[in-house]
Amino acid sequence: MKFIIENSKENILSLVRRLGYVLRHGDKGEFNCIRSVGEMRYPRFHLFIEKNQDKFIFKLHLDQKKPSYAGSSAHSGEYEGKLVEEEAQRIKNVV
Repeated sequence: MKFIIENSKENILSLVRRLGYVLRHGDKGEFNCIRSVGEMRYPRFHLFIEKNQDKFIFKLHLDQKKPSYAGSSAHSGEYEGKLVEEEAQRIKNVV
């Protein structure tokens, strides 16, 4: 799920912390973040955040499990659905 929030002057790192996500790494202006749904490693929300002037571009999905094969990025990700929509709304409310 992709969504944009405009007119934000907030620092991206402080935003990641306020949202309850852990920063995995930032590369080429895009920050890769995760947030566990429960106590286990999976499922987890996977969020990419890009700041473009005064707007944040969010790309969110739910990883159901780790990649099946070494070197593979296939992870049974859900890009829409109730949980993803609720998490997107939670992010919008925080921002």
